[in-house]
Amino acid sequence: MATERRKRKSSVGMIGFWLCITLPVNAVNGQTLESQSSKTLAIEQSATQQIESQTFRAEQWGLDLTEWQRYKFLMQGIRGSVSPATLSPIEVLGIHARNSDERRRYAEQWAVMMRDDAERILAFQRAYDDAQRHLFPNGLLIDANALASVAHQGGTENVTWQPDDRVLFFTETQCPHCDAVLERLVSQIKQFGGIDFYLTDVPAGEESRIRDWAVAKQIDPQWVSDHKITLNIDAGAFHQVAVHTGQQSQDLPVLILRREGQLAPLPVSQF
Repeated sequence: MATERRKRKSSVGMIGFWLCITLPVNAVNGQTLESQSSKTLAIEQSATQQIESQTFRAEQWGLDLTEWQRYKFLMQGIRGSVSPATLSPIEVLGIHARNSDERRRYAEQWAVMMRDDAERILAFQRAYDDAQRHLFPNGLLIDANALASVAHQGGTENVTWQPDDRVLFFTETQCPHCDAVLERLVSQIKQFGGIDFYLTDVPAGEESRIRDWAVAKQIDPQWVSDHKITLNIDAGAFHQVAVHTGQQSQDLPVLILRREGQLAPLPVSQF
């Protein structure tokens, strides 16, 4: 009997010993599975968010997810190295089109988007001009005193551009000679602050003609958005310039250099 009791006690002890070992191990395994499950869920959520983000950005450009992913892939190659980061996804896909139909499709898509964007920018420019006339009805676009103070200095025959320089460019909607000067001046626009165009034959209320002119001259809408270029009706500005610079008899275009708050005639012959 004593022997049997000792055997039972020994068996109970062994069961307790294995329970002590097994229970913590099972608990650890449970925690590990829970941790792995949490990590898997986090990865899945992150992947879903990335896909949703890419899908949203693709839709902003009128692309599907496959096109967006191809654009991202192309930007990892030569296109991302030699082109500016501001190059649009549509332009990238168009440049690397795989056939003529694809190239034409992206070209048309980009043309429509640029036209729409130009409409929005010019609409805001018109609203801005209206606000200027409403808020400052007696305000002068050009300070005649500033012109008078530098008129005696004569023209700027050989201008060396400075980063903050701006050019006041007076022109008409139909002026071939003006267009030639415009093209040459715009080709240098990265060297100075910007150009303020004034259309002398566009009266107030017909600002849509300025929009059509800008589109016809292929004025970059982004430059207008960034105020690198401004589009304005003349509103008497040309007369103020001509009186103080002796340019009243000069044929268009008339160019004025604005530098550090001072204004001086800019010879058209330089361009």
